[in-house]
Amino acid sequence: MHLARFDIDLFLRDHWQKRPLLIRNPWSAWRNPLAPDDLAGLACEEGVESRLITRQADRLAMESGPLPEDRFTELRDAWTLLVQAVDHHAPDVAALIPPFRFIPDWRIDDVMVSYATDGGGVGPHFDQYDVFLVQGLGRRRWRVGPRCDSATPLLPHDDLRLIPDFEATEDHILEPGDILYVPPCFAHDGVAVGGDCMTYSIGFRAPSRAELVENWCRHQADAMTDEDRYADPDLIRQSNAGEISASAIDRMHAMAMEALSDRNAFARWFGLHNSLPKYADMDWRPDEPADRRTVRAMLAQGVPLGRNPASRFAFIRPGEPELLLFVDGHGFDCDGDAALLAEALCREPMTVVDAKLAASPAVVALVAALIDQGSLAFDAD
Repeated sequence: MHLARFDIDLFLRDHWQKRPLLIRNPWSAWRNPLAPDDLAGLACEEGVESRLITRQADRLAMESGPLPEDRFTELRDAWTLLVQAVDHHAPDVAALIPPFRFIPDWRIDDVMVSYATDGGGVGPHFDQYDVFLVQGLGRRRWRVGPRCDSATPLLPHDDLRLIPDFEATEDHILEPGDILYVPPCFAHDGVAVGGDCMTYSIGFRAPSRAELVENWCRHQADAMTDEDRYADPDLIRQSNAGEISASAIDRMHAMAMEALSDRNAFARWFGLHNSLPKYADMDWRPDEPADRRTVRAMLAQGVPLGRNPASRFAFIRPGEPELLLFVDGHGFDCDGDAALLAEALCREPMTVVDAKLAASPAVVALVAALIDQGSLAFDAD
């Protein structure tokens, strides 16, 4: 699938992180990539994040998965099932991501899929991230409101962040293939119109300043020795022992800033941090380690390498080494042939490696390491 009728440059200029946009079916040929029963099956599995939203009187209630299989037969009235990171488990859903790769990969989070019966929804709310809401099956009415923030009043609720006084400024009915783009913090409310309503939410992430500061500081602090302390060998007597002098403040401030100011170290840390898997407890490693002779032979034969849909690949160019590749929280220093391979792996989900690179020990070692950690696999089919 690809976006056949969509002006990317115009969208980035006028709408990305600025204002919502309704995009009427821009696909070359839209088809719903997942059956409702398959989504329900995922919601019953251990290790898959899912939520069921039901209406009890005038109040929405939420249940977290995994859900028992017979739960769906008990449901009445309007309800909504939400399943996170479906792209990790369904290749046809993962195929929704490449058309949106005009946004850098490191910003992409996952594809959440929702199924709702007539009248089902999660209520008016706002998110802290950009999202493309792709209507897959059935119809959904989306109302979009103003931009919100942390001061926006919310209804008291243990599980849902709902806006009590929602006033829509836009009102759209989405048909299969239609897309609604919603920037961060814009209020929105989607309600199924008729049965079998499926929506695919392609979500993007952006680290908060607090997250960056907290994690970068913790990373740097963990690497410091206990002997790295404040020192004042040039101390002179003060007129008041209760004062923290300006010179002491200057010295401690310089200690802290110096520890955090290394841009190259920050870049390497962020690559590792940002590429951590969404679900760290999922183990995708193969039962047996990759045999390097087999790896070399398959590369020479042109067998494609496929990325694990649950894996995160990214790279930076620090200068020396030529390239730093980050995959699922691991970093790889690459230059020469290995750097060419790293770029190719980050460019497309499926890669056929130039057979000439099969003779490179660095290339074989990198491919074997990525196979062993479950991030990469040969696709013999």
